[in-house]
Amino acid sequence: MDKLHIEETEHPHIVKVKEICGGNSVIKGTRMTVWCLIGYFKLGMNIKEILEGFPFLTLSQIYDALSYYYDHKDEVEEQIKIHNDIEHWMKVCPPGTY
Repeated sequence: MDKLHIEETEHPHIVKVKEICGGNSVIKGTRMTVWCLIGYFKLGMNIKEILEGFPFLTLSQIYDALSYYYDHKDEVEEQIKIHNDIEHWMKVCPPGTY
């Protein structure tokens, strides 16, 4: 297996891995992107609900993801925008191509 390209961040639970989730910031050891977790938070889920919905996460990982978001708000907001943009996905994965 090829070696992964892991980019550590100033947040101990957050990394960027080129080969995982398009290099978006993820919670270390998972495929949970920061943008996805923040999306749930913005939809109104509280910390307890996120922990119940994603039992593989710890409280410290969730708070670190929130901290990362506030330190890198423009980056994460852009990821949220792209992943919720239907026109973007129609270009990337046109209907009938799979």
